[in-house]
Amino acid sequence: MTMQEYFIAFSTIIHKEINRFTRIWAQTLLPPAITMTLYFVIFGNLIGSRIGEMGGFTYMQFIVPGLIMMSVITNSYSNVVSSFYGAKFQRSIEELLVSPTPNWVILSGFVLGGVARGLTVGAIVTCLSLFFTDLHLHNVWITVLVVLMTSILFALGGFINAMFARSFDDISIVPTFILTPLTYLGGVFYSISLLPEFWQNVSMLNPILYMVNTFRYGILGVSDIDVVYALLTVMGFIVAMFSLALWLLNNGKGIRS
Repeated sequence: MTMQEYFIAFSTIIHKEINRFTRIWAQTLLPPAITMTLYFVIFGNLIGSRIGEMGGFTYMQFIVPGLIMMSVITNSYSNVVSSFYGAKFQRSIEELLVSPTPNWVILSGFVLGGVARGLTVGAIVTCLSLFFTDLHLHNVWITVLVVLMTSILFALGGFINAMFARSFDDISIVPTFILTPLTYLGGVFYSISLLPEFWQNVSMLNPILYMVNTFRYGILGVSDIDVVYALLTVMGFIVAMFSLALWLLNNGKGIRS
């Protein structure tokens, strides 16, 4: 295949993925917007007014970056895991695998589709947050970079989950028992400086902590961890998970019987 043919295949997959979640926007875009609005009202306004300041900012300002990142993480992940497993279940993925399209193009297309949904929901939540508080970007480049890297990382995670999934129940196990706890314990609602030293060290094992804090630094200019180290850590996870996902696809894990 030529580079032009690679691009056509790649753009076709992305176009299909974007059409997939925009066509059913009431199921993919509206629910996270409503959920995050409830977070803003309950945690930001009602509870936040009693908590006061955190890290030199109002509690609402402090949690907004974490809530935006949480919406990006969950939607990037869920889009790819549901889409790719659906393709497996319907056997339509076999048509892609027997075509001349390289596996890295297939993987990249599904991942970028998940990124598109994650960033779309993130933009919606960001716009909604402006009704509750003021946001001033401290560093636009770090903000854009970390949200893009985070979306890619969890889209890859959704792809790997879909590769191993054998039923629709399997695609909900990781989000329920791994992704959700890590997100809530990733510094979305609090600064780890409030924790005892032992639990601060335990929190450092949570990869979501690095993403949330780096994104918070990009918006507010405060972080519990070194931003450069966090970005390098996220990049390392992306390389490792892309390599694993591509290896699984090349070997037909969960696809070929």
